[in-house]
Amino acid sequence: MSLRANLLLLISITTFIFDFFARHNPCLASILHMVTRPSILLIDDSPGERELFGLSLAQTGLDITLYTEQSTEAAFRFLESRVPYSSNRFLDTVGGRVSTELGECQAHSGRVRTASTEDRSGLPCSLPSLILLDLHLCGQNGCDLLKRLRSDARFAALPVVVFTTSDDLADLANSYSCGANGYEIKPGNFDELVRCTTNLCRNWLTWSPPATSDTVC
Repeated sequence: MSLRANLLLLISITTFIFDFFARHNPCLASILHMVTRPSILLIDDSPGERELFGLSLAQTGLDITLYTEQSTEAAFRFLESRVPYSSNRFLDTVGGRVSTELGECQAHSGRVRTASTEDRSGLPCSLPSLILLDLHLCGQNGCDLLKRLRSDARFAALPVVVFTTSDDLADLANSYSCGANGYEIKPGNFDELVRCTTNLCRNWLTWSPPATSDTVC
């Protein structure tokens, strides 16, 4: 069979499986949908900045999961916990829950879903689609995490956009030299932040369908 025929067959099989679960187990169908939903990991040491970004993401109307961490070490541990196909992960479909040896997470409904180290309200079985990294964290440098990610085969291909208030050309050049895929200066007001967030999502996330009605489990 040709490559195109194989791809069409794979799409057909995937669609059939998803439809089957949607008819027979709505909760599990919701979980499978979360696997393919785009997600963002925001690394920022300011609680206010994290909250504002979450609010701006909600305003975009896009169905995107948001995870937040306040330090580079916490972010790296979070990424390690979500490396796919680890043998210690399994699905427990009773009640639509997902379990790991790290603990149990509840899949929450809502257009924007947020999580952190303390409260991972998402599937611990896939890496984020995009990382937004503040450059100047408290006592830490975002470029150190960038270099660490680029030297680790598990995370080397993850798109990372530096999201900072700094317009210093030296910071810009250093970020790209450390492996950043993009550099975005934080807007000065909320309306501009919403526009910036929308552009980030549409430029870096290749699959951003509108949210559908929540499934009641």
